[in-house]
Amino acid sequence: QLQLVESGGGLVQPGGSLRLSCTVLGFTLDYYAIAWFRQAPGKEREVVSCISAGGETTTIDVDSVKDRFTISRDRAKTTVYLHLEALPPADPAVYSCAADGPSPSSSCPLHPAPYTLWGQGTQVTVSS
Repeated sequence: QLQLVESGGGLVQPGGSLRLSCTVLGFTLDYYAIAWFRQAPGKEREVVSCISAGGETTTIDVDSVKDRFTISRDRAKTTVYLHLEALPPADPAVYSCAADGPSPSSSCPLHPAPYTLWGQGTQVTVSS
């Protein structure tokens, strides 16, 4: 059974950092792109960052996210990380990872529809 499991969310103070993990079960990332999405209450789900099957990364250039978020994956290609730095105060948001594939050329769609496998999400709250 193919699964994505997120972890690493929680409460962090403004200016702090978190590392979110997305662990894949039942497959490796050789043929899948993995994207991180976030969704705040009352808002649409939006892509934050993505890493393609080939290892190319894309991070959105909104609200200085591109300068503060870094996506990476481990050598075993079973876990994708999202490093969040210098987090500003914000409403709680759920960060979810999603997989697009399988294809050796799986790229990074920047909207949710093409992604067929989703994790359960992990909540991030930035507050003092």
